[in-house]
Parts: sequence; C-alpha cells; structure tokens
Amino acid sequence: MSRRTTVLFVVLSLVLVGLFSLGLTSAQEESAAEWVDPCTAPTADATAEIVTPPDNSDISFAIILPNPRGDRSFIDSAAAGAERAIAELGVLGTIVETAGAQEHDAAVRRAVQDNPDIVVTIAVDAPIIQEIAEEFPDQKFGAQETFFFEGVPDLDNLALYNILTHENSYLAGIAAGMLTRTKKVGAVGGMDTPGINLFIVGFEEGVLSVCPDCELVRSYVGDFSDPVTAKEQALTLYNEGADILYQVAGRSGEGVLLAASETGNFAIGVDSNQDDLYPGTVLVSAMKRVDNAVFSFVKSVVDGTYAAGETTVGLREGFAGLSWDVGICSRTFDKYGPEDMVAKLPAVRQAIDEAREKILSGELVVTNALEQASQ
Repeated sequence: MSRRTTVLFVVLSLVLVGLFSLGLTSAQEESAAEWVDPCTAPTADATAEIVTPPDNSDISFAIILPNPRGDRSFIDSAAAGAERAIAELGVLGTIVETAGAQEHDAAVRRAVQDNPDIVVTIAVDAPIIQEIAEEFPDQKFGAQETFFFEGVPDLDNLALYNILTHENSYLAGIAAGMLTRTKKVGAVGGMDTPGINLFIVGFEEGVLSVCPDCELVRSYVGDFSDPVTAKEQALTLYNEGADILYQVAGRSGEGVLLAASETGNFAIGVDSNQDDLYPGTVLVSAMKRVDNAVFSFVKSVVDGTYAAGETTVGLREGFAGLSWDVGICSRTFDKYGPEDMVAKLPAVRQAIDEAREKILSGELVVTNALEQASQ
C-alpha cells in the first residue's frame, strides 16, 4: 500500500469514526428530546372552586412542634399541615412551639390537660410518647417521626405516621450524580441517627447509580438548630472539592444553603420546597410531606377513621418526592442555574422518571436505613 493510499485510509477511518460518534450523540439528544416534561406539557384550563369549610368547631387538636417555627423545612411543613387542617376541616387547633427536646415531655402533658380530641406530636422521642400514652389511655395521640425500633407498643390510643424518604433521596442523588462537575458530592446531616441516615444512604446510592466513580463525603452537625456550625462544615467540604451537598439538618441546613451560595457551589434542599431560598444554588428539594401526615391525623378524628398502630408511607403514596414533581413543578433552577447544568436537566429528569418507575415496580430496591437499624 502506497503512502498516499495509507493517508487516505486513515483520513477515511477518522471521518467514519466521527460520523459514528455524532450518530451516538444525536441518538442521545433525540432520546432526551422525545421525553416530555409533564410540568410544561399543555393541560386543560381549570378554575379553582371556592369551598366553604364545614363547621367542626366541636373538634379540637393540639400539635407539639419539636422546635420553633422558622426553619423553612421540616417544622414549618408540620405547622402548615396544622393550619391546613384548621382552614379546610373547620376544626379548632393549637400549635405549640417548643425550644427543644428538654421541653417535649412537659409540652405534651400540658396539651393533654386541655382535653383535645387528638394530640399530634412531631419528632418526640418514643419513650416519652409511650409513657404519656399509657398514662392517659382516653386521650388519642398521633405521633409523626417517632420510631419504635423494638416494636410499636400495643396501645389503642397511639397512631404513628412515619414517612420513608430513602427512595426520593435516591432520586435527588441521581440529580447530584449527573450534575456534579467535580465528581465529589456529599451530605450534611443534623445528627447521626437512623432517621437522618435514611435520607443520606438513599441519596448516596442514587449518586453512585449514575456516577460510580464519584467520591462521597458526609458531615453531621450534632444539632438541628445550629446553622452556624452547619455552614462551617459545609464550607470545609466545599473547600475540599465537593460541589453539591444534600442538607438534611432542619434549621441547621440553612447554613449549608448559605455556604453553597457564597462559594458558587450547589445544594439540595429537604422536607419543604427550598428551591427559591437561593435561586440558582438549590438544584432541587427532596420533599417529605409532613404537612400531609399532620392533616391526615386530624382528618381521621373528624371522619371517624382514627386507628391505632403504625402507618408507613413514602414515594408510592405521594408523601415523599421532589420539588420538580407534578403538583409542585419547581423550575427555579432552570431559570437561574448555570447554562451548562440547565442544559442537562431534561436528561436528568428523564433518568429520574425511569428510576422512579423501577422503584415503584419493585425492580429497584433502595436501602432502608431504618430497617437496618431495627434489625
């Protein structure tokens, strides 16, 4: 073969390889283009009907919050559920804000003295709930975020609502794994507990499912009301190369979001829709519908369906999801995020939808850290 023929052969080979690569890229782009964002798809116009709430003023409830309102996350979501119950069900409700765990026992006992139809508690320790429920058998209790790892006590006046967040955290992890620029992502938890690790373990599995060579980092604040320490820990992780952090720390988590904003990095919100707190910084929020759990407790008393025992809900029942989902349809990051990351969002959302289908069908099983802890 002459030198000229060899050169022509090499050039032709390179052209064919290039065309083949372009074909793959086009196929990937075509696949993303075929996916339709349900939040932007045209829908029929609907006019909201104004509904007058029923008069259930003879029914009352008290809700005990684990800390003051203002975290724009878990506690505010619980309070929103109580306010919704008052507005939509026409009941009387008292929202009690505490200053922390040291006040929980006394706050629950004071609420019982007012003899409401149900006392709803949020993240109160299991021994406290069990002791008071046993002491006041005629008082109905609804406990959310209270975990009995050695078995739920057999009490006719104690209903538990626990929301599993490992699966929607997995979906948030897919977003982080596909959008990271540094391939180093992590999580900042309020405390190192099974309830918090439920979020973090699921998130980490989601990251690795799309970015197996990503490096994962973790940090725990040790408190849910310390945004200063959370910010310091987040700054350390960002300085060490992480570019996306999942905050699972209640009010402390605001320090993580602030650190991301100040350093030009990114974060994932939790519990409530936190996308608008720092537009262009918060990619998405992994939502835990504590508000729905609180509303459900009160509604069960109103309609006579209150039942003792544990009810476990999550992604399948609509109690856990993402701020990008239908019903919330947050597109804040689309508007304010960097162009290179925004361009990837259709592919990211398509991957999340596919993973969601596999989770709901049982094809994909995400690790449940609470289950592991109970074993």
